[in-house]
Amino acid sequence: MAVQHWQDFIKKELVSEEKLQARIKELGEEITRDFAGKELLVISILRGGVMITADLIRHIDLPLAVEFMAVASYEQGMRQSDGDVRITLDLRTPIKGRHVLIVEDIIDSGHTLKSVLELLQTRNPASLTICTLLDKFERREVDVDIRYSGFKIENEFVFGYGLDVDEYYRNLPFIGTVDLEKYEPPS
Repeated sequence: MAVQHWQDFIKKELVSEEKLQARIKELGEEITRDFAGKELLVISILRGGVMITADLIRHIDLPLAVEFMAVASYEQGMRQSDGDVRITLDLRTPIKGRHVLIVEDIIDSGHTLKSVLELLQTRNPASLTICTLLDKFERREVDVDIRYSGFKIENEFVFGYGLDVDEYYRNLPFIGTVDLEKYEPPS
């Protein structure tokens, strides 16, 4: 399978590694202050949320546990959600009575996160709070209360730092935008 190198289709570097790490540190410090004296259950929404979750929890100075949840709303090769949200990996840990922080890589329309929140709310957590690295606010179709937001971005196709293009490029330490005229899907 031939996979194009990211340098062949990057339009611009949107958020540098330095800016990402500085903002994630600030978010961790803010979460530490807001949840002082409490235990926290951090739920990373896979796959994109794994990068920010790993870096974020290093900056949260609280007793915390980490869980993972996988949610599918995009088919491979799609540039936007198909609206059909599926839980492909559910939590193994009960959340009843716990303070829960959901960590996402990006929120655009809000449909996926709204579905996750509705499901988790039925499990009676003490609190449900959202942290997202990227807030694509222009695409919002449903209201979701985002308490912690790394960066507000415009409606561009982004990749890197957990965000993929056809399941590749999640490992890059920065976030870039895709030049769709230059991008060639894997063959």
